[in-house]
Amino acid sequence: MKYLLIALLVGMTLASHAQFHKSSMTMPTITRSLGVSFQKFDGLNGRVANFSQYEQLRNYTATIGLGWLKEYKRVVSGGGLTLASSLSGDRDKKSSAIRSAGVNFDIGYDVIKKESVLLYPMVGLGLQGYQAIFYKDNSGVPFDDVLESPTVQNNIQALKLTNQFVTYRLGVGLALRSPKNPGNSIGLQAGYAGSFKGRTWRSSDNQLLGNAPSDNLEQVYASLVLTCAPWHKKK
Repeated sequence: MKYLLIALLVGMTLASHAQFHKSSMTMPTITRSLGVSFQKFDGLNGRVANFSQYEQLRNYTATIGLGWLKEYKRVVSGGGLTLASSLSGDRDKKSSAIRSAGVNFDIGYDVIKKESVLLYPMVGLGLQGYQAIFYKDNSGVPFDDVLESPTVQNNIQALKLTNQFVTYRLGVGLALRSPKNPGNSIGLQAGYAGSFKGRTWRSSDNQLLGNAPSDNLEQVYASLVLTCAPWHKKK
C-alpha cells in the first residue's frame, strides 16, 4: 500500500507541474470540503451483533477534507486528504465509533465550456484506512476496583479493530467560480468508492486474527467543496 501512496503523491506532483503553460500560469486551487459518506460493514456488524456488550457501527460518517483542484484545457485533476467519523449508542456507556482517513487522486473532464462553471465527471484511485472502536458499559464497575486490579483495568478498555482498502472512485463534480476571482468557487462533489477486494478486520496493531470477519468497501459520498487561491489576481 505504501507504493500506492507514493504513486498518488507522484501523480499529484506531476499534475501540478503540468498546469503551467503560456496562457495560464496559475497554481492549483486549495479545496476544503464538508460532507457525508455512507458505507455498510455487514461482516463486522453481523459478528458484533452476537455480543450484547457491544454496539453496532453506524452506516454513515461525517467527513472533512483538504486538498487541491486544477483545470487545464478542460482536463480537471485533484486530490487530497479526507477524515471521517461517527458515533452510535450512549457516549458515556455502551457505544461504538468508526473513524477513517483516506487519500485520493482523481482526474476528470469539464463538459461545459464556460469559464464560470466547471461540470466534470471523474475517475480516480485512493487508499482508505478505518478504525472501529467498541466501548462497553463500565458504569457498574467500582472505581476502587479499577485502581486496585490490573485485570479490571484491562477489562474496561475499548476494543479496537482496523482495516485498509485500496479503492477505485467514480464521481462527478460541480464548481461555480467567482466572476471577480476565478480561483474562488463553491461546488459539490459526489460519487462512489469501491474496494478491489474484501479485507479482513485486524487488531489495533494491524495483526491477523483467526476467523475474523471480512468486508468490502462500497461507499457513496457527497461533499460541499470550497476552493480558494490567494495567489490568483482579481479581475
